[in-house]
Amino acid sequence: MIRATHRWPGILALALLCILSLSGAALSVFPAAERLSAPQAEVGLTVAVLADRIQAAYPGVEQIRRAPSGRITAYWFDQGIPGAAVIDPATGQGVALADPNPVLRWLTNLHRSLFLGDAGRITIAMGAVAMLVLALSGVVLVVGRVGGWRRWFARLHGPRANRLHVEIARVAVTGLVLSSGTALWMTASTFDLVPDSGPALAMPAEVSGEMGFALAHIPVLGQTPVTALRELSFPFPGDATDVYTLRTDHGMGYLDQGTGALLGWENLTGWARLSEIMIMLHTGRGAAGLGLILGLLTLGVPALGVTGLWVWLAGRRGRPRIRGNQPMSRADTIVLVGSEGGSTWGFAATLHAALTNAGQRVHIGPMSAFAPERYAAAQRIILLAATYGDGAAPASASGFLARLRAHNTAPRIPLAVVGFGDRSFPAYCAFAEEVAAVADAQGWPQLVPFDTVNRQSPQDFARWGRALGEALGIALDLFHQSVPPRTETLTLVSRRDYGAEVQAPTAILRFALPRVSLWQRVTGGGFARFVAGDLIGILPEGSTLPRLYSLASARRDGFLEIVVKKHPGGLCSGQLAALEPGDRVRAFLRSNPGFHVGQDRVPLILIGAGTGIGPLAGFVRGNARHRPIHLFFGLRHPDSDFLYGDEMSLWLAQQRLTRLVTAVSRRARPRYVQDALREDATEVVQLIRDGARVMVCGGRDMAAGVADALADILAPTGLTPAGLKAEGRYVEDVY
Repeated sequence: MIRATHRWPGILALALLCILSLSGAALSVFPAAERLSAPQAEVGLTVAVLADRIQAAYPGVEQIRRAPSGRITAYWFDQGIPGAAVIDPATGQGVALADPNPVLRWLTNLHRSLFLGDAGRITIAMGAVAMLVLALSGVVLVVGRVGGWRRWFARLHGPRANRLHVEIARVAVTGLVLSSGTALWMTASTFDLVPDSGPALAMPAEVSGEMGFALAHIPVLGQTPVTALRELSFPFPGDATDVYTLRTDHGMGYLDQGTGALLGWENLTGWARLSEIMIMLHTGRGAAGLGLILGLLTLGVPALGVTGLWVWLAGRRGRPRIRGNQPMSRADTIVLVGSEGGSTWGFAATLHAALTNAGQRVHIGPMSAFAPERYAAAQRIILLAATYGDGAAPASASGFLARLRAHNTAPRIPLAVVGFGDRSFPAYCAFAEEVAAVADAQGWPQLVPFDTVNRQSPQDFARWGRALGEALGIALDLFHQSVPPRTETLTLVSRRDYGAEVQAPTAILRFALPRVSLWQRVTGGGFARFVAGDLIGILPEGSTLPRLYSLASARRDGFLEIVVKKHPGGLCSGQLAALEPGDRVRAFLRSNPGFHVGQDRVPLILIGAGTGIGPLAGFVRGNARHRPIHLFFGLRHPDSDFLYGDEMSLWLAQQRLTRLVTAVSRRARPRYVQDALREDATEVVQLIRDGARVMVCGGRDMAAGVADALADILAPTGLTPAGLKAEGRYVEDVY
């Protein structure tokens, strides 16, 4: 409900909100410019002295006004001809024409009413309501996504558009709430929907009937500083019954022109002061700095509109049109999807295609449409469930848990749940876990054990697919690719070979950077931006299935580098192993933000074996700031496959690498990285206690051994690898 409340006002009112925000931002400049250009009254100057100076310069002065910016304007008649000027309070002389700024007038009319009078004001009010709803619902959504108010500025993960949308929102939301709320107040005031806030002082019934009392000697004017003045109106010439009218920051009163006596006074009401605060917050009048800040924040509206529309369209694109999608009543396999941004639908399409090719009749739909009573032919239900924010249900799973709990019939259909999420969030796959727990409590038979897919990992999904295939008794190979890759040509410039003596031929392959267009530089497309730890997909000849390799270099290094081990019968590794300098391959880049070192300065514990050294070497190579890095590297024999051995000595000397620990497995006493960790337990525990981040890269068996070793050595401290993962301090790139 909150998402719909947030989404549709933004989409429907996008053009109006952009007009409001852009015109409001432009208007916010004028109070500051006026403040800077207008002559300001000297400290201690009174209204009596100011009025006397202006009257001496312009004997026919009729009115003096002071704007919140401090600009003083005088209006007069000279032989029946009206005049007006901006006044220098030091002399009482005019220094500039008081003609209204036509650009300001045009922008004001656009911003207030779209040049449509009352109808325009009502339209603007509706836009302000939409902006307020968007801002408040956005706050709720951001709090849910980051996991609470205390994590308001927590690091974000996910698609670029989603991250940019939230980053802008959590900075701009305060200004948007103030701008929209004050706009509604001002509109309500225009239509008399709030109490009349101005003083209602009646004209005095009795006056002295005299004229000509010197302005400089009127007591009230002599006691009122110019900084408090708003307006002083003079009596009509020759009319002894007329009076001076004084308006200040505190109220208004009437003064006898013949005696200077105060004939009546009324202070501003509470409503009046509240209205003035609302006007100040909305326009910046009287608070030019605040106005500029709010104007700058409102510029976030177009950016939020563009990124929000981008997110919405991406979500719609993420729901692929499923060819051959069977009606739910005839399908033997029901696949239900819970997705927020749309990416999980792509995995569902991959699963649908694989099951259909295996002879299954498959229906795909949203989890929100869960209806077991309509699954007449169903033999299994598969739930692909992402998690939104702090463990909430994603958009397409709205109401699913309530329906699952309310299902009263004894379940007969086996059910499988796979969660999609991001391990760096505390509530990793929390919604999917809750779904699995409720299904188990309701008695649903389990088709395969609950499993998870981290950061949309194709490898995790393929692993889960193999388990599903075994349960169904079919061969199920799930190769998922969210978007068909657009490849570019890479040219090999050098190679270094290792491992032949230990029957593990491995090569460090370095490719030249491809040309990058201006558009790619702006948008980050192609190979314009990458860092060590990102993935490069290589398309081998004769295949449409790419092989992903972790990058051992960053864009700033000036080359692309990967570490490849030749596998028996491996199509891609075999072709890469045969490359010579000058040969070319087709490749694409895929960001892997879950395996980046980040910009902080906490120590790193890097653990890798074999080709897993690739991205870890890239991290060390890029450590120009001398961040503490402790590297545990597993190899077979130092004379054959000590990858980056020459560079390691240099990096140690340059302090890019703090410490190197090697574990050699092809010796009389085999030693693996997990053994090295246990032997170095005291140092490792102290580093982790001090906030170190652990990054593991390599084979799955090695990673499992590392996790077990860390669990043992951390046990006395109360820390666990799972807890570190939840904090984002233990990450893996495992194959």
